[in-house]
Amino acid sequence: MPGGVPASRPMGGQAVLEGVMMRGSSTWAVAVRTPDGEIEIDVHDVPGWADRFVKIPLVRGCTTLAESLGLGFKALQWSADRQVPEEERLSKGATGSVMVLALAFFAAFFIVLPAVGAKALVGLWDGGSGTFHVTEGILRLVLFLAYLGAIGRLPDIRRVFQYHGAEHKAIAAYENGEPLTPVSAQRFTTEHVRCGTNFLLTVMVVTIFVYALLGRPGWVAMIVSRVVLIPVVAGVSYEVIRFAAGHMRWRWVRVLMRPGLALQQLTTREPSLDQLEVAIASLRAVMTAEQIAEVDARPPLPAGAVLTGRRRPAFGTV
Repeated sequence: MPGGVPASRPMGGQAVLEGVMMRGSSTWAVAVRTPDGEIEIDVHDVPGWADRFVKIPLVRGCTTLAESLGLGFKALQWSADRQVPEEERLSKGATGSVMVLALAFFAAFFIVLPAVGAKALVGLWDGGSGTFHVTEGILRLVLFLAYLGAIGRLPDIRRVFQYHGAEHKAIAAYENGEPLTPVSAQRFTTEHVRCGTNFLLTVMVVTIFVYALLGRPGWVAMIVSRVVLIPVVAGVSYEVIRFAAGHMRWRWVRVLMRPGLALQQLTTREPSLDQLEVAIASLRAVMTAEQIAEVDARPPLPAGAVLTGRRRPAFGTV
C-alpha cells in the first residue's frame, strides 16, 4: 500500500446513524456522535468465520457478505440506541424483524419486480430471451436509481450519506499515507472502489448474465430462480469487485468501474470536519498497535496544502 501502510486486510466500513462502523483485520468498531456532542465508541472482535472460506471463489463472496450484513445490523442497532433514551430503544427482536422486512423488500422490489415487469412488457411485442433479460436489467437499474434519488432527499438519510462520505475519506487518507486528521481526510474524494454502492451496481449488471442462463422460464420458475440465485449473483459480483480493487492500475478496469464510482454521488455527500472526526475515531479503534504507530509517525500536511487535491481520485487508494 502507498505510504508504507502495513499489509493487512483492507479497511472497510459503513455509515450508521450519526456515525461510522469500521472493520479492521481482527476487530470492528462503531463510533457515533451522541446528542450531547460526545463521541462514543464500541469495539468488538470480528467473528472471523467467513475467513475459513476466503480461498474458495464465489463461496467467499457469499460468506463475506453474510458476515458483513450481520455486523452491519448490529452496528445500526447500537448507533440508533445511542440517539434515544433507553426506554425508547427497540428490542433486539423488533430490530431483527425490521431487518428481515428490509431484506424482503429489497428482494421483492429489486429482484422479483423487474423480472415480472420485463415479462409483461416483452410479452406485448413478443420479444426474445435476450430482449427480456436486457429489459429486466434496465428496469432493475431504473428502480435502483429512482430509489436512491428519492431517499437521498430525506434529511436524516442525507446525514447518513454524509457519514458515508466521511468513511470513504478517512480510509482514503489512511491508505494514501496521509496524516489521519479531519483536515487531511477532507482533501480526498468521497468515491471509493470498494464501496457497497459499487457492489450493488455490479450486482445489477451480473444479474443480466446469470439469469440469462435460464432462458425465459414460466412465472413461478422465474420468481423462484430470482430469489434462489441471489447467492450466486452475490458471489460473482464479489469476485468482480475483488479483481477490480486489485487492478485499478489497469486503464480498462478503471473505465469499467467508473459508472459505479459515479453512482456514489447519489449515496455520499461531503461531510463536515466533525463527521470526519467520528469516522477517524472509528478507524483508529480497529487499527493494530503497529498501524497506529505508523499513522502517528506521519508528517503533518505542509503549509498551504489544505485546499489542494480536494477531488483526488480514489484509484490510488487500493
